[in-house]
Amino acid sequence: MGEDEAVSAEMRRFAAFISYSHADAELAAKLQRQLERYRLPRHVELGPAAQGNRLGRIFRDREDLAAASSLSDAIRAALADSASLIVICSPDAKQSRWVNDEITLFQSLHPERPILVALVSGEPAEAFPDALTAGGREPLAADLRKNADGWSLGFLKIVAGIAGVPLDALVQRDAQRRIRRVTGITLAALAAMLVMGVMTAFALSARNEAARQRASAEGLVEYMLTDLRDKLRGVGRIDVMDGVNQRAMEHYRGQSDLGSLPAGSLEQRARILLAMGEDDDKSGKPEQARAKFLEAHRATAALLYREPDNPDRIFAHAQSEYWVGQAAWRKRDRQATSKYWHGYARQAARLLEVDPDKARANLEMGYASGNLCDLYYYQNYDLKKAVDYCRQAIRFEKAALDRAPGKTEIAMALANSYGWLAEVLVADKAFADARKAREEEQQIVDRLLARDPKNFELRFRRLWPEFGSAAIDIAAGQEQDGVRKLEALDRQFAALSREAPDNVEVKRAMARSLYAQTGALMTQDPAAARVKLQQLRGAIAAIGRTPGQIETLTAFLKEADLFEAKLNRERSER
Repeated sequence: MGEDEAVSAEMRRFAAFISYSHADAELAAKLQRQLERYRLPRHVELGPAAQGNRLGRIFRDREDLAAASSLSDAIRAALADSASLIVICSPDAKQSRWVNDEITLFQSLHPERPILVALVSGEPAEAFPDALTAGGREPLAADLRKNADGWSLGFLKIVAGIAGVPLDALVQRDAQRRIRRVTGITLAALAAMLVMGVMTAFALSARNEAARQRASAEGLVEYMLTDLRDKLRGVGRIDVMDGVNQRAMEHYRGQSDLGSLPAGSLEQRARILLAMGEDDDKSGKPEQARAKFLEAHRATAALLYREPDNPDRIFAHAQSEYWVGQAAWRKRDRQATSKYWHGYARQAARLLEVDPDKARANLEMGYASGNLCDLYYYQNYDLKKAVDYCRQAIRFEKAALDRAPGKTEIAMALANSYGWLAEVLVADKAFADARKAREEEQQIVDRLLARDPKNFELRFRRLWPEFGSAAIDIAAGQEQDGVRKLEALDRQFAALSREAPDNVEVKRAMARSLYAQTGALMTQDPAAARVKLQQLRGAIAAIGRTPGQIETLTAFLKEADLFEAKLNRERSER
């Protein structure tokens, strides 16, 4: 029987010992308070460190050593009586001799007890004390930084480590608690909306009072379909908005005479309808999305009719043209898509004439041209037109970047357009020009990365030109060169996935790479293709562990099955 099994939780004075530098004292105090107040869910089977439904006392030396006669003796005693060690990691902690010594001492006293890492600032290489990584260890960290796990998820990871319970059980309990709170807000808002409706009925006799009530009701609708919508999305329950969206649509359908509505009401109507349409689009409800986009289109058209030279009205109607076209494109309705996306391009051209913000206007022209490039590229419908529109998008986005050189959004749009141009040129078998386009794309992303070298999204994005280069090799008949490049990329994707294990975009990139490798090896090396196919199925399974990926999985699984059928057919024919 090991030491931790022999010593019961009740015999330990502390559930955890927090080790940290003076610079992180405020965070350490906050963590201690929250850990000692946290109540574990009743249904969770507790590990050996938990005491009842609480974790127990947490030792934090700068506060708890006030009565100690000897610092080193008190530290040793506290470490000996602690079920786990929490290390708050930051560049200051890495430089702290005391933090390093506390880790070493805890490891020597309790080699089997857990050491929980809480990364609060800096990158792991500059924040992890040497004792944590000695011997090539790679400690698993709760990344409390805002751009990673964040405080809420990182805190739950630490709780799970102390209590010895599955993280999923705690995450589910926390999500349920937040859903109850947000659902309460929803019910209160719906009740308020009902009260406002009754009040409005009594005020119809007075025009001024009716106008005031309409403004109040619209303010409530604005809250429910913007702020509340964002809160529900944050807890993964945008479905709670279905009833609210339906009532709002009934309200808007009753406003058949848009000419009688003030401009502010029309503007809100269009904005909210587009937001609801986006929700439906992401939830796999294309018909409902299309209905909302068409209603928004009607509202922005009415606004534009009133003020045909107003840049903001032109811009708003351009967005409606895009989204109605996007709804048609989801169904691959080329005729309807062409109608609205060409309409988007006309509005963008008009915006370029009248808008003093030339960066915005040129960027809209770039987006509109890029959409038409996609329209004509799909299924090689008209590659010449596709190339022309891609080059047009690049020209306008360069003009936008000249007017706003520090704007990352424009630079990324330009990089994306070069990537699309390369795809079209490969389809047109213009491989040399496709390579030049990928080089331009690479240079743009590298410049952005030089300004922000720690940016995860940019470090991931810079791999796409390399992926495109490998795809060019494969398309040009240089399959082995392409596969070698993709295998090198797989190692980089794997490193990024270890850094951000919940990032599904990285997992999809790995699956796309393995898909391309499998296809490239099908005829030249069927045995190697089978190996890649199995790896592809593993990558698909990894994607499947992330919620909301059904559409992606369906496409990947279909392609994997086609590959396997082809390999089996070729083997039987030999």
